[in-house]
Amino acid sequence: MPLLEKIRKFENLHIVFWLIKDTCWMLELRWLGTIVMFPTLFLAIYLVIKTIGTPNFLINISIFFWIFANSFWMMMEFFNHNQYKNYASIPFALGFVFVAIFYFKYEFKKAPNP
Repeated sequence: MPLLEKIRKFENLHIVFWLIKDTCWMLELRWLGTIVMFPTLFLAIYLVIKTIGTPNFLINISIFFWIFANSFWMMMEFFNHNQYKNYASIPFALGFVFVAIFYFKYEFKKAPNP
């Protein structure tokens, strides 16, 4: 069974946790959002580890940085530390860097030569 098929169920579960976390943020359910943040981040780390050495690693590390930044921002708003939420821009930027590396390394190479 290929790796992508093996981790598909974890990717789908990860999306469920991510949506629950963001819904808790929107509804200002502080403690539930905080609790759900941990399995969301854990699954993101799990997917990163499982895809080391594959092109999907770069996308998964980017997703991890996105969720980490998103979670940090959420926590700063939940617990009234808004003066620090701009620090979330650091992992957001790292996410963009890894996506750019993915596209330059894999996707742009696929373009046919005229």
